Amino acid sequence: MNSLLQDAQAAGARVGLKGDRITINGGIPLRGRIEVRGAKNFVTKAMVAAILGEGPSVLRNVPDISDVRVVRGLLEVHGVKVTDGAEEGELLLDPSAVESAHMADIDAHAGSSRIPILFCGPLLHKLGEAFIPDLGGCRIGDRPIDYHLEMLRKFGAIVDKLPSGIRMTAPNGLKGAKLELPYPSVGATEQVLLTAVRAEGITELKGAAIEPEIMDLINVLQKMGAIISVDTDRVIRIEGVDRLEGYSHTALFDRNEAASWAAAALATGGDIYVGGARQPEMLTFLNVFRKVGGAFEIHDDGIRFFHPGGPLKPVVIETDVHPGFMTDWQQPLVVALAKAEGVSIVHETVYEQRFGFVDALNDMGAKIQVHKECLGGHPCRFGQRNFNHSAVIMGPVQLTGADIEVPDLRGGFSHLIAALTAEGRSTVSNVGIISRGYENFITKLELLGADFTMEG
Repeated sequence: MNSLLQDAQAAGARVGLKGDRITINGGIPLRGRIEVRGAKNFVTKAMVAAILGEGPSVLRNVPDISDVRVVRGLLEVHGVKVTDGAEEGELLLDPSAVESAHMADIDAHAGSSRIPILFCGPLLHKLGEAFIPDLGGCRIGDRPIDYHLEMLRKFGAIVDKLPSGIRMTAPNGLKGAKLELPYPSVGATEQVLLTAVRAEGITELKGAAIEPEIMDLINVLQKMGAIISVDTDRVIRIEGVDRLEGYSHTALFDRNEAASWAAAALATGGDIYVGGARQPEMLTFLNVFRKVGGAFEIHDDGIRFFHPGGPLKPVVIETDVHPGFMTDWQQPLVVALAKAEGVSIVHETVYEQRFGFVDALNDMGAKIQVHKECLGGHPCRFGQRNFNHSAVIMGPVQLTGADIEVPDLRGGFSHLIAALTAEGRSTVSNVGIISRGYENFITKLELLGADFTMEG
């Protein structure tokens, strides 16, 4: 069994997904209302932050997704007591008995997840040591942990690479540091925040990521007692404190999931009300959605996304860090762009290998060419590195059903959208990967009127 299939089956099994393949009869507009809960890219980090507290924390609006189950398991093997709260989507996290975990236990729970690297700072503060296995993640580009390890060294951690993984110690404690990121990496910014809040002295991070999920993590840490300031020039300053308490917090919504359902509404000619979605965090996406020909209505409790009729229009998109167009938004939207009348260009500047998913779309009848050049107007860090990081989408085309294998999380949802909009029947395999970031997506498809059966 290949590792991708194993990862997919493990992810699906964590949330009780019955089957690894879905057969879809396409061509039916998706209509109805679904709800989105807390952002995957925030909730999992807020769960890790609970380790830093001297008392228990309460996190609300937590989605039941595979990645949350992974982090819950990792917390539990480290002695954190995690229990479900009285309301749906509420977690109680008690770190009073935090302890070291065996590498094998960490590896068994982590699978291909990269989240264990973010445990290191909090565990070094609590225990003076941390262990992590080899780390994986979606196959969308180079996301090495070496930079994380180098930053931890600058805080004073001693890093030993062993055959079974990596051991870190901090015999003299962690000290504040002056750091500068060559690129506003979300993961690296999270690492610095989770490490610096208890480090002695002041930490200054230049070139930081300022995504809404980062800002919500800062909100959580400030509630715990951290002193953090964010300047307009992407500089974050953290004054280390001796003690942090638990927090009580409601997670911000998952804007990536909301955008994915919006793209599904547009591609299928449908009308989807995404409960829980908010305008401020989706401002850039909404502008592009409107330019393509989609329509939306902003309400107090969500956003309605719909195809108003008429032809879709081509656009030029360049992904970027916040407040730019999110890389996670482009893959689902590409399916809709295949139906636009004319030539669209997507220039990917965040992950260098994010266009692997278009092969399946081309097999279904799309006309998408990928290029090594920086198309769209601005050169990027991948321009001279021989990566296919620009796509030209020629439309309109009518996709036809095919057998598809999910390659990664966002690409997988794009394949779902393609199957839903295609003429005829499609079978999508490895759908368990989608459960890493999309809560109850099978139930949501049912609510929206999709015609499908689960298999395998």
